[in-house]
Amino acid sequence: MITNVSLVTVWVTDQDEAKAFYIDTLGFEEATDVSMGDGYRWVTVRHPARPELELTLMRPGPPLDDEDAEQFRRMLAKGSLGAVGLATDDCHATFRELRDLGVEFLQEPADRPYGVEAVFRDNSGNWLVMVERREFTGDPG
Repeated sequence: MITNVSLVTVWVTDQDEAKAFYIDTLGFEEATDVSMGDGYRWVTVRHPARPELELTLMRPGPPLDDEDAEQFRRMLAKGSLGAVGLATDDCHATFRELRDLGVEFLQEPADRPYGVEAVFRDNSGNWLVMVERREFTGDPG
């Protein structure tokens, strides 16, 4: 029986830079960093409070074929890939902290029916959604 999601792929342009961003800026920790041969490297990070879920920081390349890898590289360059949703206890405070660290925000914190949401980019161009959740009441704002 499946018990939970344990691994999510985040496509990145540079694994070292992405690893540093997720660890030094977002507070994740290294889980795995292994060279597997033929230039393939398996890099994962996880949040200390939720170690059961790892993010694979994957460069477009093998096992993808050349055409698919190029599609991902173009989407990263264009900034059109979404990566993950992140939870926060205080969206406004976390927004200020990350902004002060130089994180590029696409949307400042805004009230939504499900909570307070902000959207930012990682250093590969992926957009990430950060949400301070609240009970959904059906009220639009």
